[in-house]
Amino acid sequence: MADAGAHGTRRVLVAADKFKGSLTAVEVAERVTAGLRRVVPEAEVEALPVADGGDGTVDAAVAAGFARREVPVAGPLGHEVTAAFALRGDTAVVEMAEASGLQRLPAGVFAPLTASTYGSGELLRAALDAGARTIVFGVGGSATTDGGAGMLSALGARFLDDGEPVAPGGGGLARLARADLSGLDPRLSAVDLVLASDVDNPLTGPKGAPAVYGPQKGASPDDVDALDAALTHFAKVLEDAVGPGAAEHAAAPGAGAAGGIGYGALLLGARFRPGIEVMLDVLGFAPALERAELVITGEGSLDEQTLHGKAPAGVAAAARAAGKEVVAVCGRLALPPQALGRAGIRRAYPLTEIEPDITTCISEAGPILERVAEQIARDFLT
Repeated sequence: MADAGAHGTRRVLVAADKFKGSLTAVEVAERVTAGLRRVVPEAEVEALPVADGGDGTVDAAVAAGFARREVPVAGPLGHEVTAAFALRGDTAVVEMAEASGLQRLPAGVFAPLTASTYGSGELLRAALDAGARTIVFGVGGSATTDGGAGMLSALGARFLDDGEPVAPGGGGLARLARADLSGLDPRLSAVDLVLASDVDNPLTGPKGAPAVYGPQKGASPDDVDALDAALTHFAKVLEDAVGPGAAEHAAAPGAGAAGGIGYGALLLGARFRPGIEVMLDVLGFAPALERAELVITGEGSLDEQTLHGKAPAGVAAAARAAGKEVVAVCGRLALPPQALGRAGIRRAYPLTEIEPDITTCISEAGPILERVAEQIARDFLT
């Protein structure tokens, strides 16, 4: 390609997500920058690691200048873990996966019926304690399917069976007799809580949290049926407790996010927004985009899922609206050029173009990505 001579691009914005299992978003930006500068040492490169609300969201916020705060909370199985949130001024970024994510389970262990979001509620409470008035609650990568019951419990709600708390996890909700939300932390009513997610599933049904995401968390077909029935019952008991709004929230987009924690957040008055849109706002993407002439985005796998609210699609849409040229880096590419073009991505550069062996791409992602970035520099910057 002989693009660069035509437009002489020098100012580059690297706004990519993580390569899951290989590189964090920060590392992707570092490697791309190194590769570009090897070919064009004078290139002006600005790095803005991005995330769509799932795991890596706090790291992206910290890279953008937020302070990292660490607190002890309950992991999905009840054991204490150290989880982080990000804070800048009175805005906090809370990532539920930090407390209740699959990465918090021991290797090879799943607990689809018993994993709890209690620790995510503790993280929200820590953000309130730190003075947050706006909380971006990024959800994704969860080990849980409890409809946010654990989170709500940590914030003061009570879910009872014969006067005793029900067992943790989605399975325990089958025995729920009464819900009492009168003890919820009063500070929640004065906070702007934003539910940031890249999925818009309802709580239950064929497109609900148990059916669509339960198997990823180790749920068998019988477990999926049990969880769907338990969450349906959960929503009915909450309707009895707080009125018809509970049923409306259960059917709302985002209620099924992260095992139904989206439903719990909506009950708290959260506003649902696509995760990448929220994070681009929070991270200061617009002014960075204005300074750039070429945008490099990407993630581990560019595929059909990318087009449905993932970070590269959000970055490309915003860049296209601003008239900026966009290319993407990725581990593997499973989209045809036409689909990339419709998403606003001029060209994608997969690691597999340089190293066909997938295992090597994963283990040597950093050095290979630098070589990919060198090619981008030759194509667009020289």
